[in-house]
Amino acid sequence: MSINTSRSSSALPAMSRNTTIVVSVVLFHIAVLWALQTGLLRRVAEVIVPAEILVEMMSPPAPAPKPQPTPQPQVRAKTPAPKPTPPTPTPAVTPQPAPAPLALAPSAVAPPATSAAPTAAPATPATQATGSAVSAPPAPPKIELPSSDADHLNNPLPVYPLKSRQLGETGTTTLRVLIGADGLTKEVRVEKSSGFDRLDQAAIAAVTRWRFVPGKRDGVPVDMWKSQAIPFVLK
Repeated sequence: MSINTSRSSSALPAMSRNTTIVVSVVLFHIAVLWALQTGLLRRVAEVIVPAEILVEMMSPPAPAPKPQPTPQPQVRAKTPAPKPTPPTPTPAVTPQPAPAPLALAPSAVAPPATSAAPTAAPATPATQATGSAVSAPPAPPKIELPSSDADHLNNPLPVYPLKSRQLGETGTTTLRVLIGADGLTKEVRVEKSSGFDRLDQAAIAAVTRWRFVPGKRDGVPVDMWKSQAIPFVLK
């Protein structure tokens, strides 16, 4: 009797577990069917599916790799060959026909004019040279400058001013003298001063009284200018 009781007590928990599973499965199916009928399952799907799509849309897409540029081959520009210039055509010259001579009536022909006597051509130097020899150009005149160095002139030396001796004034006065054909002094000018007026005046006074050998042109005495230097030196 005790044996049957233990068997019945062990069989009850097993049956209750199976019954619970079966009941749970039945209730789950009943709930699914009820949800399908009432549209609850559709609403849950509508809420879950857009949320997943929204998450996928909000996630940033991975950046696409940049394409590497393919190197382009360098193309060398070909220089065009120069075009040969065509030869310029020479225009053909059409020969013009010679005009036909006009026939004149015998009465219209004028009598030939009497030819005038030929005028004599002017005589050229060559033709003139045949009769007489060509005259040569005149030679330049022979010039002889005046001179004051002749011994017979006896020209006295200038008087050295006493004041200039005391002050130690020295120098050379260059005069421009116009000498007449008679050898006398006509005009005296100071060409270059000695630096002292007393010495220049003494030189002019002396040269004014001098006599010269007059200058000559082709052997003929003429008036002529001469530069005369008068030195003043203390001894």
